[in-house]
Amino acid sequence: MNNFRARSCRPLRNGKRRHLAVAHFSMPPAGHFARRPTTDPTNLYLHRHSLYAPELVAAAVVGLDFFSWLEKFPADLATICSSLGLAERPADVMLTLFCSMGYLEKKADTFYLTNVSRDFLVRGSPWFIGPYYMHMADRPICQGLLETLRTDKPGGWAEDMLDQTFAEGFTGTMDCRGLYVGPALAEQLDLAGRRRVLDIAGSSGIYACCIVATHPRMRATVFERPPVDRVAAKYIAERGFANRVDVLAGDMFRDPLPAGCDVHLWSNVLHDWDVPRVRCLLKKSFAALPSGGLVAIHDKHLNREKTGPLGIATHSVYLMARTEGRFYSMAEIETFLLEAGFRDPDYSEIVADYSIITARRP
Repeated sequence: MNNFRARSCRPLRNGKRRHLAVAHFSMPPAGHFARRPTTDPTNLYLHRHSLYAPELVAAAVVGLDFFSWLEKFPADLATICSSLGLAERPADVMLTLFCSMGYLEKKADTFYLTNVSRDFLVRGSPWFIGPYYMHMADRPICQGLLETLRTDKPGGWAEDMLDQTFAEGFTGTMDCRGLYVGPALAEQLDLAGRRRVLDIAGSSGIYACCIVATHPRMRATVFERPPVDRVAAKYIAERGFANRVDVLAGDMFRDPLPAGCDVHLWSNVLHDWDVPRVRCLLKKSFAALPSGGLVAIHDKHLNREKTGPLGIATHSVYLMARTEGRFYSMAEIETFLLEAGFRDPDYSEIVADYSIITARRP
């Protein structure tokens, strides 16, 4: 989760950067994992995750006049990219968003306008609402999304997690979400006969703690880059799990993954990276796991057709703007796993749009 260059600060005109304020909260005790909230926070997460989706609509309508073009030339992803000068990754995110919103329909690999798009999003229609979006065209986020669509570069939030203060704040941000999602993940995983889970880029160690709290015979190792490894060790100790969850420092791209674990957990990690890096990471998992080992990918996954769900598609725009990745579909992850050598991929839903895809090393 944090074994990457986080993008959580804003550029200033003088070229310097300022960190966004992050609130720090007291650490819930280990017994907290036995409790569950009585309400569903999915919409609260959605408010944050969907911030950039309306800006992408404005970028497409005003900046690209995309829907007017597609009315004349229904096309597949590759043709859209070559014709409009767009990069594949952000264009893929854009098309998924518009399908999930009902503005496009996908037949085989070709995208077509829906009736609502013909009525309201095509220049020349008497009901064209382009002028309604004009005021958004100069907004920094809208302009940044246009730049990302054309260059494939995230728009100006790069920050290295080597800064201790920033690492602590960002890790705390991810930890608060894990307190809700982690117990459901741990309950869903079938770990019968397993011994140790490697939580790769495991941030605060929240998912590792949830797993050992739910599966008493399990032990866990969190693999993280410095200084996040020190932050993780602090969180784990404060929760009372230091005797069952240890922390190893390392870089998931540069270093071999630690041996001695029969389960690999990739929780909220792969969505930060492009396809070549995702393939690389899963191949490293295959190489490090023993025969019969389990890999578990805990994330949000698009449907097989990459036409939704809407909540995941809007969140993917946020990732497109701030990372090198996006959300992947069930079919894409299964393909990556099979290419790496894994077998028997299996999908199951959890909570708050999250799901798990597991596979086995022969």
